[in-house]
Amino acid sequence: MADTNEQIKATGWWGQLNRYQKFVFIVATAAWLFDCLDQQLFNLARMPALNALMQGETDAAIKKMAGIMTSVFVLGWATGGMIFGSLGDRYGRAKMLGVTVLLYSISTGLSALSTGVTDFAIYRFLTGLGVGGVFGLAVALVSDTLPNDARPRALGVLQSFSAVGNVMAGLIGIGLAISPIENSWKWLFLIGALPAMLTASIQLKLKEPDAWVAARDKAAAQGRKAGSYKDLFGQPRWRKHALLGMILSCAGVVGLWGIGVFSTDMVGDIIANSLKLQGATDAEVKSGRSLWMSINLLCFNVGAFAGMLVFTKAAVQFGRKKAFGFFFLGAGLVTVLVFQNLNSTTDVLWMAPIMGFFQLSVFAGFSIYLAELFPTSLRSTGVSFCYNVGRYLAAAGPLTLGYLASEMAKNAKNVEERIDAFRDAASWMCLIFLIGIIVLPFLPETKGQPLPEDA
Repeated sequence: MADTNEQIKATGWWGQLNRYQKFVFIVATAAWLFDCLDQQLFNLARMPALNALMQGETDAAIKKMAGIMTSVFVLGWATGGMIFGSLGDRYGRAKMLGVTVLLYSISTGLSALSTGVTDFAIYRFLTGLGVGGVFGLAVALVSDTLPNDARPRALGVLQSFSAVGNVMAGLIGIGLAISPIENSWKWLFLIGALPAMLTASIQLKLKEPDAWVAARDKAAAQGRKAGSYKDLFGQPRWRKHALLGMILSCAGVVGLWGIGVFSTDMVGDIIANSLKLQGATDAEVKSGRSLWMSINLLCFNVGAFAGMLVFTKAAVQFGRKKAFGFFFLGAGLVTVLVFQNLNSTTDVLWMAPIMGFFQLSVFAGFSIYLAELFPTSLRSTGVSFCYNVGRYLAAAGPLTLGYLASEMAKNAKNVEERIDAFRDAASWMCLIFLIGIIVLPFLPETKGQPLPEDA
């Protein structure tokens, strides 16, 4: 192991891969990057789309519907992860990855054609199905194809490129915010349809990993089906890993989708209120709000990219569990700091990157660690279960935050007090990060260990 580590230090993990392994990594990373691009385009387009689709409704009603739509999306995400994770183990990672990319791309594009809240919700759910399937499939495909020693670093880098997709969404949002284009939210969704072209590369050039083929054939010879939830929960070792891994993932997922993504909305409210007090026109308020929401997203994910790379290095050097413990603690403390103290555009420029650094860092850990908890025949199923079942709980995150903020704002006399109520609600929800720390002692340390295999 020492010799291998020295070799990786000398040539880099990329230098350990052959040409086809590099191709697999690039395709899987691109699928996940565009997946995250579509997620963030939705976050940027959510409020403008609902303002257009719910003309005449109050701001409170529109914000409530925004929370519902986020929950619908996250529910689709969780369901897609459960379905496609199992199908990936049963019928092939490469095949199912192509299906999921096509599904989330087309459904995102269809969102631009929405005429009301109902069809918008349907498109959001279908997008969620595709989005939810990608992560487990991409992680399993890379894990089963790349050399064991290069795998953790590669998976950490794969996850870090999710921030690149998010930054791309921020840049696209900024471009549309400063342009004279009407109904720019529709363009955001149409741009999200472009990754469908990636499916051609997936379908034509990728082959199923030899490890997966062997695991499938072995399962068939034993009268079992790969990707069986019965096998996942029927064996004590895999059941324990699935349940505890799910709780670990839930802390990060709820922290991001129940708290972190709403920093963008808070920034929008703060900027809009500031511009109104300065006597800006409605058009200037709308443009300024959109611009700074996109800048917040951009800054958040610049920090996230760095955070995931640092987490990867920490996990390789110090172990997976120590890295999780440090970054979960940091995520809770920093998120409270940001939500309580962000007040200006200057604050956005330095606070958003710090929050992104800690909140998204643990997601690199999910890509590295979850794959190390399950055998080949259950890897996609297990990873997808852990990463996505938490989203059923995360779907309640936006609703919980909205409820807490509403209750705390009951006696608010002005916009500033309503924003303060939102800050307090988000801060209380940061207790979710402690769950990630509490579950760590019950999970195994996998640093330096080979991937587990079926008995």
